[in-house]
Amino acid sequence: MKSAEAIVQCLKKENVKVIFGYPGAAVIPMYEALRKSDIEHVLVRQEQAAGHAASGYARSTGKIGVCIVTSGPGASNLITGIAAAYMDSIPMVVITGQVKSTLIGRDVFQELDITGATESFTKYNFLVKKAEHIPEIMKEAFYIAQTGRKGPVLIDIPVDIMDKDIDKFEYPETVDIRGYKPTTEGHFGQIKKIVDRIKTSRRPLICAGGGVILSKGEKQFREFVEKSHIPVVHTLMGKGVMNEDSDYYIGMIGTHGFGYANKAVRNADVLILIGARASDRTTCGISQFAEKADIIHIDIDPAEIGKNLNTNIPVVGDIKNILEQLSQRICSLNTKEWIDEIKTWEKNMQLQGKGTDGVNPRNVLQNVSEVLEEDSILTADVGQNQIWCARNFKITAERKFFTSGGLGTMGYSIPAAVGAKIGCPARKVVAFVGDGGFQMSMFELGTILENKIDITIVLFNNSGLGLVREIQRNNHLKEFGVNFKNNPDFVKLVEAYGLSAKRVKNDDEFKEAFQEALHSDRAFLIECMVDPRESTF
Repeated sequence: MKSAEAIVQCLKKENVKVIFGYPGAAVIPMYEALRKSDIEHVLVRQEQAAGHAASGYARSTGKIGVCIVTSGPGASNLITGIAAAYMDSIPMVVITGQVKSTLIGRDVFQELDITGATESFTKYNFLVKKAEHIPEIMKEAFYIAQTGRKGPVLIDIPVDIMDKDIDKFEYPETVDIRGYKPTTEGHFGQIKKIVDRIKTSRRPLICAGGGVILSKGEKQFREFVEKSHIPVVHTLMGKGVMNEDSDYYIGMIGTHGFGYANKAVRNADVLILIGARASDRTTCGISQFAEKADIIHIDIDPAEIGKNLNTNIPVVGDIKNILEQLSQRICSLNTKEWIDEIKTWEKNMQLQGKGTDGVNPRNVLQNVSEVLEEDSILTADVGQNQIWCARNFKITAERKFFTSGGLGTMGYSIPAAVGAKIGCPARKVVAFVGDGGFQMSMFELGTILENKIDITIVLFNNSGLGLVREIQRNNHLKEFGVNFKNNPDFVKLVEAYGLSAKRVKNDDEFKEAFQEALHSDRAFLIECMVDPRESTF
């Protein structure tokens, strides 16, 4: 058996159904083996999109996303997709082709040290040196990607290794990596300390991060909240962990969160951080963050606990398991007065958008929230559109919200929506993007067309890089380098791909166009003309 065929057999053993990729000379043996298999290959139009699509697939299905690219520029184009997945702890296996093993280090055509380049933002990476090592490496890569704190693992394979024969193919059934033993069960003594401290609290607050979703612990999280009666705030990546119709739901915190939610954090006497790494966007200045609270930090990654915040009670382990243990021991608290106080702050601090011309993005998101099905998926790009979506899209039932939270990658939402739709074809998928982000990812219209991917794209066109422009204004600086004086005709561009598109200039026109898009049998773009003066708040 050729090594390339063995790789495909390993993928099948891991139940891989879809791979996102872009071929080149260094992966031709791999592609020949894929051609003979029943694994679906989705040909993207640029390698970065392969990473984002694999990420969207992983987040929508709960499985590992897989992508494959060639050596040199193929691998370097994928770097941003890998880094984005690493920052958001998305499980991915990335396969890159490499020049012949005998030529490595000689700066030959399309040679790049991709393992060295990505060492700091992959969970682990491998350079395959012997064909017989492939089954063990593949098994370890999938195991590492999906255990502990999830993340991308890269496997770099020289083209001559792919062509070598493996005498006997055996795929390992188990993995035992010395030095890699993730803690999954929370320490009983620490869990008891949490319960004891919560019992004596008067203003407890839970802050949920993306780790709750990655652990597939939403059900356990909601059960713990309902039993304890503790109100919940969340980070950007934690949006989706809680049904926003719940009496215990407060809102998003951080630099772009809600003032009343941030005030709740400042006034809490106990803050329970669950699967959140307390990034700068979340804490808004560490010196004042939860300054009155004892901090309980629960995370699968021990390196995150105490890194940014002093922690009173740390617990390392799988969040799903720990929440189950907490629910067994916790009793209901009387938090009505505390929640009523927060709700009063909410009423007094509600902001109204300025009366600008054109489409109002907040009204758009509210309409989308009302109309979309309960199991829909929304992807948001980076910029003002991300903040509008995070603040105004309502999570209920089984809805999901995907965005690039840690790296903040423009051009993320459309390829992520492609991966999400391929992973969950029965669900409605809507991608939000600005005119800047769209021009960083519009090449994926070709992928959408070729694969008949029925998604809706909502494009907020405010003729520039709106969030950077807003920051300049807020700092009393003159606008510079942020305005697009000559945007293309996005509607004609989409129609050139054989897809549907419509331009709208007010909220009523959007409602009509969105209904048309939802009932379309092909991808549909709605270009919303947004006033450049429109702010995120």
